[in-house]
Amino acid sequence: MLEDFKTMLERMNSTQPYLLAAHNGKEFDFPYISRRMLVNGIMLPDVFDNSGKKPWETSFIDTMEMWKFGDYKHYTSLALLAALFDIPSPKEDIDGSQVAIVYYESNDLKRIVRYCQKDVITVARLYCKFKGLPAPADGQIVIIE
Repeated sequence: MLEDFKTMLERMNSTQPYLLAAHNGKEFDFPYISRRMLVNGIMLPDVFDNSGKKPWETSFIDTMEMWKFGDYKHYTSLALLAALFDIPSPKEDIDGSQVAIVYYESNDLKRIVRYCQKDVITVARLYCKFKGLPAPADGQIVIIE
């Protein structure tokens, strides 16, 4: 899965530059994925190789960081921000703390995929709210199975 993800990122980068986005991605998602790649002998794709880069030189968008407005002692969940901005919550079925249980006890990978897809859509809609852009409507979102 990590190798496929790396291949996808490299293929995308060859066509046009892009940024990765997540909520709390700089503190969790991006370091976690990077570490898992290295532990599994996978060289980091350029977008994840931020060694020696200044914060403004990285290719990451973090909606939690955007919401903090420079405050270092504050955490706000994606579910709370979704509620504040009237965006459907990605946490209606499970949340991140339950992923391991759903995987190891239920072996329900499809349920985890749906949760992650909802998370991505929520981050995109939240980013649009922050930037004053129109958020993608349900009919505009393509989910590849």
